[in-house]
Order: sequence, then C-alpha cells, then structure tokens
Amino acid sequence: MKIFAMVVALSLASLFATACSSGNDTNKTASSPAPAAPAAPAKEAAGEDIPAPVRAAFPDAQSITKQHRDLTPAQIAAIEKEAGGKLDDTDHHSYLAFSNAGGARKQIGAATVVEANGKQMVVVYESRNGLPFIKEVRADGVAQAFLDQFKGKGHDDKFQIGQDLKAQGVDGAAAKEAADAIHRDIMTMETLYGSAHSH
Repeated sequence: MKIFAMVVALSLASLFATACSSGNDTNKTASSPAPAAPAAPAKEAAGEDIPAPVRAAFPDAQSITKQHRDLTPAQIAAIEKEAGGKLDDTDHHSYLAFSNAGGARKQIGAATVVEANGKQMVVVYESRNGLPFIKEVRADGVAQAFLDQFKGKGHDDKFQIGQDLKAQGVDGAAAKEAADAIHRDIMTMETLYGSAHSH
C-alpha cells in the first residue's frame, strides 16, 4: 500500500497548525512517540495536474493546489508504531480546494489519495478544532457501505476490521488492507498538520 497523496484544508496555519506528535503535547501518552524534528516546510504547486477523483470530490472549488512535505525519520517511526504498518513513501502529497465565492478566496476542503488492493481511494478531510477528521472516503468499485464507516473518524479512533469496522461487502483481506492504509493516512495527516492536544 502506497500513500500517493494526502490533503489538508484551508491554510495549513489555520487548519492544522502544528503536528500532534511534534513534542509540544506534554500530555502525550507513551504509545505515541514524538518525532525529533518538525516537518520540512510545505511546498506548493498550483499548476500541477490534479487527479480527476480529487477534482470530483470538490465540485464547487474554483482552484485546487497540490503541496508536499517530506516526513522526518522520527515522524515515520511514530506513525508506523501507532498505525501498526509501514509507510512506503516519505513524500506527503496533499490537495487543497479553494472557492472564490463572495469575492474572497476561502479553503473549502482537503483530500488525500491512498492506494490499497490496486484501488485508489480519495480521503476527504475536515478540520475540527485544528485536528483532521475524515469527512468521506471515495473509491470506484468499493462498496459504499464499507467506505461510509470511515466518516467522522479521527487519528485516535480504531480501524480494526471485525471489531471497529465491518467488511460490508468487501473481501476480508481487502477490507483490512484498505482500513490499514486509511489509518496510516490519517496518522500522517495528524502528524504533519494536527494542532497539539491532550488525550
């Protein structure tokens, strides 16, 4: 499973201020190790091609920009430990959707593209008190009942098939692979963009 791209909403400063596991959270539990260094500054590229499924997730957007950040080795280790799986790519991609309604540029959403079982899933995020939560997951050829279970989940939620989630029309092994990929995705979003909070 390779994370092809990830996305965050509105300006990163206002949406997901600092990483949850950046070491700023003094109430962080021992099961959530803090990375040694913050992420590299985001790089933005408005002119790059935006995948069609990402565009489809934001039909009201006047523009969508692509950015990327490189995860540090400490951040990778923390994500892999908490999510229980390996990250294939340290280059984090995100797509930010903007609207110009009312004459002001306003961010209306963020999304990531995750691959599992040979299928691409678009994970759309919203911000709640500076923390990323899944608004929806879209994927062609995947049962909607399965994808709907991810709505509203945050990085503290569980993603175990058979316990927290059901296969819902998806093969058990494929469901586990998809759930694991989405879990790593939201952990990466939280690491790079989530504001500090206590558990």
